[in-house]
Amino acid sequence: MNKDFYNPVEGISRDELRKLQYTRLQKTIASALNVPFYQKAFKALGLSASDIRSLDDIIKLPFTTKDDLRNNYPFKMAAIPLKDCVRVHSSSGTTGNPTVVLHSKNDLDAWAELVARNLYMVGVRDTDVFQNTSGYGMFTGGLGFQYGAEKLGCLTVPAAAGNSKRQIKFMKDFGTTVVHIIPSYATRLAEVMAEEGVDPKKDLKIRILAIGAEPHTEEQRKRIEELLGVKAYNSFGMSEMCGPGVAFECKEQNGLHIWEDNVIVEIVNPVTLQPVPDGEIGELVLTTLNREAMPLIRYRTRDLTRIIPGDCPCGRTHRRLARFQGRSDDMMILKGVNIFPIQIEKILMGYKELGSNFLITLETISNNDEMTVEVELGELGTDNVGDLKDLVKDITRKLKDEILITPKVKLVPKGSLPSAEGGKAVRVKDLRKLF
Repeated sequence: MNKDFYNPVEGISRDELRKLQYTRLQKTIASALNVPFYQKAFKALGLSASDIRSLDDIIKLPFTTKDDLRNNYPFKMAAIPLKDCVRVHSSSGTTGNPTVVLHSKNDLDAWAELVARNLYMVGVRDTDVFQNTSGYGMFTGGLGFQYGAEKLGCLTVPAAAGNSKRQIKFMKDFGTTVVHIIPSYATRLAEVMAEEGVDPKKDLKIRILAIGAEPHTEEQRKRIEELLGVKAYNSFGMSEMCGPGVAFECKEQNGLHIWEDNVIVEIVNPVTLQPVPDGEIGELVLTTLNREAMPLIRYRTRDLTRIIPGDCPCGRTHRRLARFQGRSDDMMILKGVNIFPIQIEKILMGYKELGSNFLITLETISNNDEMTVEVELGELGTDNVGDLKDLVKDITRKLKDEILITPKVKLVPKGSLPSAEGGKAVRVKDLRKLF
């Protein structure tokens, strides 16, 4: 059993971990009650801090939602004086107020420790050169991984997002060995390498990728690993919890260890909000345990996943989350059928003739809602019309088996669809008429 931990808390017993969680939960509640929002929420439930006598009592506590954060924009969720906060991050929003998260100096130190813990878990050491292809600024993926890699002692390359040719030049010139990158951009970068005549397996030293920020399938991960000749480890984070660092895969690649000294994990039915058994898919709900500036109680992440039962061979005792199935608010409803983009990706990534870029368009045609799936051909695509027709037919059949409706499938040349360079890939365009 591997006991090479960055922090001994990774391997403490479940009983010790629960005791630590309860102690920290009591402090979290006391801090949260400095916030008018939580004062009102507790009062509405007739609840006081003394009513929480064990971890099991967490179900008595109120939920917090993204709308609650937006309604208290910008700083009404602060539990400490604003003068004691040293940074603010916000998540993007297409309409209305963004969600804002405040951090104290201790919050930033704890966040960096979590990211360092994650990187160390998959073999990153102070001898590595770490290149970060995430955007900096308000997006947490940039600064979060930056400070975590620095804490671990890596030589860091804050390359930021986009400019693929420059990314590749840095990788070659600086001897980059570890890269943080979103999955859709990883496949795009591999395409640019091919165009530039760069063989990542021979010309570069990259051995580890940290991938996250958008849902992706196991098929997509395997494709990335094959294209770049690396091991790609799934990362989970969200700005409301701090950013990257919340959960990460170990070398076993059999689920993301979620750091339970930092959060309490619940999986609930997204409709009834009741807990579901381990192994059953539901919505991830998190309570912060080590946050000074802005503690959050039972935050509904909208992410759909499940707890993987059993122990991990790596020896870490913190529970594991399965690969995310998508978000409850990303779900498409078409002709009464619930569909997630990741279901479509799973089918498309099974075809060697296809690239990694695709776009789902929903539109109303003759008063009927229809789905069109456009997908780029890959390097192994064909110009033979007969072969293309057979390929479209086979893809359509497999998609129908998976999502229970028949989409219109279009194969388009490589580079036809908007690329993910510089940001998350746009996978769904909903043009339906709403009456």
